[in-house]
Amino acid sequence: MKTRKSVAIGLCAAAILSLSACGSGSSGGDSGSDNSGNGQLIVYTNSGSDGRDAWLEERAAEDGFDIRVVQIAAGDLANRIVSEKNNVQADLVFGLNNVEYEKLKAEDTMEKWEPEWKDEVDLSLGDPDGYYYPIVIQPLVNIMNKDLENPPQDYTDLLSDEWTDKYTILGFGGGTGKTMLAGFLVRYTDPDGELGISDEGWETIRQWIENGHMETEGEDYVGAVIDGTRPICEMWGSGVLQNENERNTKFQIMSPEVGVPYVTEQVAILKGRNNTEKAIEFANWFGSAEVQTDWMNEFGTVPCNESAFEQAPNEVKEFVGSVHQQEIDWAFVAENLDAWVEKVELEFVQ
Repeated sequence: MKTRKSVAIGLCAAAILSLSACGSGSSGGDSGSDNSGNGQLIVYTNSGSDGRDAWLEERAAEDGFDIRVVQIAAGDLANRIVSEKNNVQADLVFGLNNVEYEKLKAEDTMEKWEPEWKDEVDLSLGDPDGYYYPIVIQPLVNIMNKDLENPPQDYTDLLSDEWTDKYTILGFGGGTGKTMLAGFLVRYTDPDGELGISDEGWETIRQWIENGHMETEGEDYVGAVIDGTRPICEMWGSGVLQNENERNTKFQIMSPEVGVPYVTEQVAILKGRNNTEKAIEFANWFGSAEVQTDWMNEFGTVPCNESAFEQAPNEVKEFVGSVHQQEIDWAFVAENLDAWVEKVELEFVQ
């Protein structure tokens, strides 16, 4: 495996919640299939960029699947599926994260199913009701300068004067920033609080934002971590190892006791088509250890399938092993995230 691929965890965090790399752009147009159940399987994804769509079509054809991958930007994909639910155009979808799938579940757009490989993945990363299942994971973390002494262990440590203007918060227009904000807020859930968050929680978030530095367009926030001018920054998993490789450096990783948010690509079967059995057959194929290993080797993903993950490079295994998953009620996040971001941007971001 080429080094660049092996370190670019490629979890499409960009795509998953509109992070940087995957999920920009859309194929647009009609999916090219009727609802008869005949012909190709139509696969919607926000993880089809950078040649993933063509590779998957060709690899699937080798094993007898006739598919068409339709790439749609992450911010538009769930909305498109909902808008088409009375005239369904796709057979299955993969690449979105739990928040978006919870929205789709609330709109009754998916079939309940059970993959053949369910015992090979951590089902806690997926849907307990059985509508969507994990394919690829990406931990979201804070990276820190390798020489930083007595580094903070948690977000709450950043509120002290010692770390004023020493950490970068990624903008809330992107997936990483939104998800990490959600991971911080859900520690302070209160059914009687504003938008389900306690007064203490909102005050903590206010202090965290005011004490830190909000990302500005075009700045080299990773360079600031490396040279120590602002030695802490949020980062998606693929960015950690990719930046270490490309910039010939090593980061410390903040690993809070409560865990870190995991962005997880999921796969689901869409309701309302006549290709359900064929779609499940394809999903079983795509999530298998063999295909997920090929997917990892080609695009540097971190597979949820344990047998495939065993084939990952050591540096990927070490990074994933250095953190653990934060328990998050994704349905609660999905219901409130837009309102949380709106409140934070209006009231706390200067």
